[in-house]
Amino acid sequence: MPRIVNSTYVTLDGVIQSPQDWPSLGSAGDQGNAIQTALLERCDAVLMGRRTYEVFAPVWSARSGDPAGDRMNALRKYVVSTTLTDPQWQNTTVLAHDPVGAVRDLREQPGRDIVQYGFGSLAHALMGAGLLDELRLWVHPFFLGTGTGTGTGTDGDLLHRAGSSGHFELSDATVLENGVVVLTYQASGSPHRAR
Repeated sequence: MPRIVNSTYVTLDGVIQSPQDWPSLGSAGDQGNAIQTALLERCDAVLMGRRTYEVFAPVWSARSGDPAGDRMNALRKYVVSTTLTDPQWQNTTVLAHDPVGAVRDLREQPGRDIVQYGFGSLAHALMGAGLLDELRLWVHPFFLGTGTGTGTGTDGDLLHRAGSSGHFELSDATVLENGVVVLTYQASGSPHRAR
């Protein structure tokens, strides 16, 4: 049974919004790239909200010739959105209704894990429904000082929001050359432990 693995960039003050606009720390290096590629290789699909899709699609679809880019473009992609009607990125399906039910159905199908990027309303809904099996936080070593918890629409700009809760156990911690720490957590009590 596939597991849902969330991979999210976060600052020391909990900001998750617009990591592409954060101060540059340089490349994640070979180690960071290997971690990202290994995650993609162990997955059969990518799950995103609409805002993450809008950031990822133009960048990844234009990328080829490297293991991570080629794998990302080959994977099935699911986008939760009530407004996106004609996705241009290959292998993309829009989940317009009942995202929690749709993800539950995806987990019941045979296959490998599903990676979910970003920690907006979709990730909180999955966590609340007990469908988030692994959380991988890429903690960037700086404070942005911009997080308000309000963001736009239903998505806030901070990792935490009122009313969401979950309990996880640390399973791995890796420090990258640029100071980013990759913390990997498994959902407590989940029958789907890390493989």
